[in-house]
Amino acid sequence: ALCTGEKGFGYHNHSVHRVVPGYWIQMGDFVRHDGTGGKSIYGPHFEDENFNHKHDQPGVLSMANKGPNTNNSQFLITTVPAPWLDGKNVAFGKVVDGVEVVKLVEALGTKEGKPSKECKVCLCGQI
Repeated sequence: ALCTGEKGFGYHNHSVHRVVPGYWIQMGDFVRHDGTGGKSIYGPHFEDENFNHKHDQPGVLSMANKGPNTNNSQFLITTVPAPWLDGKNVAFGKVVDGVEVVKLVEALGTKEGKPSKECKVCLCGQI
């Protein structure tokens, strides 16, 4: 629903708000646009589903959170293996096509995490 916007809100036309080279790209805060907000179709937060998948390679998609059971619309894409996230952040997929785009976005990152240029999700949907 967040990819399609069918609930009246979602990822379309929203910015990547954090890029830390050598770690991850974070997005999905379409409430405050700075990493302090977010919203889910289930309410403000939803519970961790499981920790079956590992952050064992670049390109893992994972829920961003502020602790156990605080998932919302924010997610991240790892740019390196990130085993320190295992058991804390729910990995739910991986980039299978478009790895070059992940690398281009990572190149916009800074040590502080604020992207050096604006980067937006312009097209999204459900496969």
